[in-house]
Amino acid sequence: MPWITETASALSWQRLEELTLATLSEAKRRIGSRPRRVLLLPPDITRMHSGSGRITEILYNALAGEAEVYVIPTLGQHVPHTPEDNRRMFGSIPEPQILVHDWRGGCVQVGEVPAAMVRETSKGAADWALPVVLNRALMEEPWDLVINVGHVVPHEVLGFANHNKNYFIGVGGKDLICTSHMMAASCGIENNLGCLITPVRHCFNWAEEQFLSKLPDLYIQVVLARNAAGDLVHTGFHAGDDLETYLTAARQSREENITVFDEPLQKVVCVMQGDEFHSTWVANKAVYRTRMALADGGELLILAPGLTRFGEQPEVDTLIRKYGYVPSPRVLELYRQNADMQDLAHGTAHLMHGTSEGRFRITYAPGHLTQADIEQVGFEYADLAAMTARYRPDECKEGWNTTADGERYYFIPTPSAGLWSTKAKLYDRA
Repeated sequence: MPWITETASALSWQRLEELTLATLSEAKRRIGSRPRRVLLLPPDITRMHSGSGRITEILYNALAGEAEVYVIPTLGQHVPHTPEDNRRMFGSIPEPQILVHDWRGGCVQVGEVPAAMVRETSKGAADWALPVVLNRALMEEPWDLVINVGHVVPHEVLGFANHNKNYFIGVGGKDLICTSHMMAASCGIENNLGCLITPVRHCFNWAEEQFLSKLPDLYIQVVLARNAAGDLVHTGFHAGDDLETYLTAARQSREENITVFDEPLQKVVCVMQGDEFHSTWVANKAVYRTRMALADGGELLILAPGLTRFGEQPEVDTLIRKYGYVPSPRVLELYRQNADMQDLAHGTAHLMHGTSEGRFRITYAPGHLTQADIEQVGFEYADLAAMTARYRPDECKEGWNTTADGERYYFIPTPSAGLWSTKAKLYDRA
C-alpha cells in the first residue's frame, strides 16, 4: 500500500513540499539510517509542466547537507538536457550532480523477460524476449536510497506513465527500449492507452520483482488535472514502494485525465508547447492522446512552434524521413525487409504509434520545419502564423470553440496531460 496518498481539488506547492519531506522522513525511517548516497530519478524536460523537476529540487536540497546526491533525468533515448534545460527543470541543483543517461554505451544487462512470457502476455502479438538492460550507475554503484519522481498520466506504451517506466524506459538500454516499444506497438496503441496494466507493464512489473528487488527505492508520483478556470493543477500525491502505489495514482488519473465523448470529433486543434516539444517523437503525443476521439475523415491540427526535427537522434530522424508515418501493416512489411528498421525498432514502433492508419488527417503547423519536410513523412502542412491567427490558442480554453467564420473545433492546450476518447473506443477494446 502507499506510504502517503493525498488527493484534493488542488494541492498547493506548500502542501506538496510538506508531503515530499514527509515521504523522505518515512524513507529514512524504513532504511533505518541516514542515507549517504542518494540517486534521484525524475522525468526529463518533456514533463516540465508536471512540476516533477521542482519536487526533485526539494528532495535534493533536503538531502544535500547530509548525503552525496545525484540526479539522472530518465531520458530514455531522448536528447540529453543542456545546462539551460537543467536549470529550467531542476532549478538550483548544481550541474555536476546531474548525470546523463547513455542509452547506448552506459548500460548493463541484468536479466531477461523470457520470450514465452512476452508471447503469453501479448496474446501472440509479440514473441521475443525483452533483455533487461539498465543504466550502469543505477545497477553497479552503491545507493542507500533511490527515489523515482514523476507524473502519472495516460501513456501509449504502458497505459499510464511513470512508476517503473522510469527504470525500464527512462534509464533503459537500446535493446530493452527497442524490444519493449515494438511489443507495445504490435499489441496496438489503442489497446494500451488508459489501461492500468498493459502487456508491456505486466512484463516490467515481473522484471522489477526479479531484478530490482534489492534496490532501496521508492516512488513519488503526482497527478494533475484542469480546474474550473482551465489551469493545470496538482490533484494527487502518491508515495510508496509497491505496485499498489502506482495503481492508486493510475486509478486517480483514469478518473481525472480521460475525457470521454458520446460521438467522435471532426476537428481537434492542439498546442505542443515550444519550450518542451522539438521533435515529432514527442509532439506526436497530440496524435496518441486524441486518436481515440477523432472521427473517421476528421482532422487533427497540431500547432508546434518549437518543432525542428522528427527524431530525437539523427539516425531516427533519418528513419522517419525515409519511411514516413504510414499505416501499421505497411510499417510491419517494411520492418521485415529492412535492416535499419530492425536495428532502430523503437523508431519503427514510433511510426506505428504516429500513423492515423489512414482514418483521419494529421496536419502540422511547425515553427521551423518546411512544408516539404512535413509532407515528406506523410503529414499535411499548415502555416503556423495563419493557424494561430485563425484558432487563437492563447484565447481558448479546453473544449469547444468557434472561428470567426463559424468553424467549430475542439481545443486541447496540453495533449500530453490526458487522453480523449469516445465511449466505444475506450470501453470496447480488442
